[in-house]
Amino acid sequence: MTSTAPSRTTAVPSRRDAALLWSAIAVTVLLWASAFVGIRFAADDFGPGALTLGRIVVGSIALTVVRLVITARRRGDRPERSRVPRGRILLLVLVWGVAWFGVYNLALNAAERHVDAGTAALLVNIAPMITAVLAGLLLGEGFPRRLLGGMAVALAGVAVIAFSTSSGQFDVIGVVLGLAAAVLYGSAATLQKRLLGHVDAMTMTWIGCLAATVACLPFAPELVASLQAAPASSIAAVVYLGVFPTAVAFTTWGYVLSRSSAGRTAATTYAVPAVVVLLSWLLLAETPPAAALIGGAIALGGVAVATLRRRPAGV
Repeated sequence: MTSTAPSRTTAVPSRRDAALLWSAIAVTVLLWASAFVGIRFAADDFGPGALTLGRIVVGSIALTVVRLVITARRRGDRPERSRVPRGRILLLVLVWGVAWFGVYNLALNAAERHVDAGTAALLVNIAPMITAVLAGLLLGEGFPRRLLGGMAVALAGVAVIAFSTSSGQFDVIGVVLGLAAAVLYGSAATLQKRLLGHVDAMTMTWIGCLAATVACLPFAPELVASLQAAPASSIAAVVYLGVFPTAVAFTTWGYVLSRSSAGRTAATTYAVPAVVVLLSWLLLAETPPAAALIGGAIALGGVAVATLRRRPAGV
């Protein structure tokens, strides 16, 4: 949290700032949870590549419109961080965008062709632990006992999930794809946190989504064919995924991340799997098997142990 006045202690956010932060967290959690359900809904009519491209094309259009409106209102009086970055920072934003919007969505879309929405959400949300591991490897934060113990517990939970898909059979492909999405999620969150010191969340999200759209253009023929054959309901699901879980939620996520640590921000998404299970039950009549829920609880418990720090005594 930044402060306009120097202080030896961390600035206490105003009630308005705190309300905005928690509102952004709630919007992110709800919209990202709905994305898992939307992906399952559209999966019968759109392949992983076509769904990825369709979603980020819509997201890019929505973000571009918002960007133009904001730019017009500011009329050149834009803060430095809201301008398009250059050089190395721009290159890193482009790489981040392709990985986050492109490869992550591709892996998640493919995973949800093998496992139900709730199970996919449980797998993907070990990402905060991935973030903690990357901080230990790349940022010199080390590997405390809590992290190592939490990792062991989380991996045990993943093993339980792996043997408990909706069909009751081991689905290694779905689990591996879900874990790949989690690694991409954790890696992207770590990189994004570092880049937000140079570019604002809205601009970074916009550029990243455009970069992923260009990278995913090889899926354009598949997308066109799918659009011609898909029912209106599935097309509407793709549009929804592009506008809300992509354009809106990735922007609110960046807003939260710019005001908190990567680990703590990622930890706020612990609620996503529970919301996914509820929404998929209500909208798809689909629930993960009991063993997957147990495994997910174990995995998220391990993630919590690995990433949530104890407050110092007296604070």
